[in-house]
Amino acid sequence: MKIWLVAGEDSGDQLGAKLIPALRARVPGPLVLGGVGGEAMAAQGFASLFPLDDVAVMGYLPVLARARTLLRRIRETVDDVVAARPDVLVIIDSPGFTHAVASRVRKRLPDLPVVDYVSPSVWAWRPWRAKGMRAFIDHVLALLPFEPDAHRRLGGPACTYVGHPLIERLAAFRPDPAEALAREAAPFTLAVLPGSRRSEIDRLMPVFGETLARLKDGPAFEAVLPAVTRHRARIEALAAAWDLPVRIVSGEEAKHALFRRARAALAASGTVTLELALAGVPMVVAYRVSRVEEFIGRRLIQVPTIVLPNLILGTNAMPEFIQADCTAANLAGALGPLLTGGPARDAQGAALARLDDLMRLPDGAAPSERAAEIVLAAARGADR
Repeated sequence: MKIWLVAGEDSGDQLGAKLIPALRARVPGPLVLGGVGGEAMAAQGFASLFPLDDVAVMGYLPVLARARTLLRRIRETVDDVVAARPDVLVIIDSPGFTHAVASRVRKRLPDLPVVDYVSPSVWAWRPWRAKGMRAFIDHVLALLPFEPDAHRRLGGPACTYVGHPLIERLAAFRPDPAEALAREAAPFTLAVLPGSRRSEIDRLMPVFGETLARLKDGPAFEAVLPAVTRHRARIEALAAAWDLPVRIVSGEEAKHALFRRARAALAASGTVTLELALAGVPMVVAYRVSRVEEFIGRRLIQVPTIVLPNLILGTNAMPEFIQADCTAANLAGALGPLLTGGPARDAQGAALARLDDLMRLPDGAAPSERAAEIVLAAARGADR
């Protein structure tokens, strides 16, 4: 069997790296793999057509600056798939790149099954994309439990919830008895998460520092910030201007250890809010974007919240402060009660306790296992 996997950035590379062994475990004979991936997929013996960094570009201006390289890599990827004629093509996340590949492949190999691992956020903005995907995608593997309903409502391709990869790592987020006690003992641990991108860090670090300063007359706490390694120097420089000290740590293990002990969190909107939610950490969410992005977003975003746990829960349990509302006064006003305890903290705790049942797969299967089953069904012609 021949399966071609095409990822477009690090998050897709991580998903592909878990999918590969799940596929191998289910294919009785030889399995030939090809396509585009990164270091995590390479560790599984996958040989990428070219370095993932060539196409791992985000944002309008960076994409424009590298448009020539991106177009060349799209052509090369399409030619590679057509030459290989695999049993199935799996595109993984990064729709700007992977959908461009899949739509071109479909024109040249109309009978090749195409599976999209990670649904674009059609439920949040540009919903018309869902119906357009039917022209070149046969099945979508969704990471969020509400996405299959969204695709049915919007006329998108067949879509199955296969589980978010975070549910395969719940043990890393759940406190042991000693860590659970530490959450309740002063000085409390406050997780501070200003984002993983340079633009997020630059916009949120100053207001996060002002927020912590406003909390100094409340319960004693230690602020701990898990920094992305490549941005640590920038974070340290910005944190030096804060009135209160912050302990900066690096690495996934340190971040997970922080989540297991944190009493509350101040976080930029993103996947980290789902990590915090699965760890049972009450939070306040903040976000700021450029004026251009705000102008576009106000006209295109279709959802009442941008916080992933809120979307899954179907209620705005975690307070969020976006753009002009993202002020130190607002953030501190919402964060203080989460540290002291009371109705606001109890309400978040009750909401977070519902997440496991909403995200768990009915039979307890791992996301990569369920994804592999659907990919192989498509490869064998059972999914078209």
